[in-house]
Amino acid sequence: MIDTVSNMFPDIPVDNVRYDLLRTGSVEITTNRILERGFLDAPPPAYYTLFPRSTTSNATPNASAQKKPPTETLISRYGLQERVEEVGEKEIEEVGGKAAWEDSPEKREASLRERKAKMILAARQRMLAQQQKGKQQGPGES
Repeated sequence: MIDTVSNMFPDIPVDNVRYDLLRTGSVEITTNRILERGFLDAPPPAYYTLFPRSTTSNATPNASAQKKPPTETLISRYGLQERVEEVGEKEIEEVGGKAAWEDSPEKREASLRERKAKMILAARQRMLAQQQKGKQQGPGES
């Protein structure tokens, strides 16, 4: 419940939210108080003896957010690893061609997948060419 209210109102201190939720027992009432008054009362000093302030409760969500799994590349997502080496200049020009309307949904889907793959590989080739061109010019030149 504390997370729900804190996510809705990130500017309200978590201790104030926790204290109000302990008093009211209702997310709805706590939310209405924030909306009506714009703030929640600070907890009394005795509250901190029962619920001491700790930085670990605030650090835990941040730590989990920072440990994101490595992002998947388009090459691996579409299974194009073996085609990366095969790509030549000829395929880059073929990317802009129109697709023919296929008879069956399966053929249309396969055609779409193939066009996607060609677009991804062509974009990769352009990016690599651009990076190579940037390396050849050097950092000081424009």
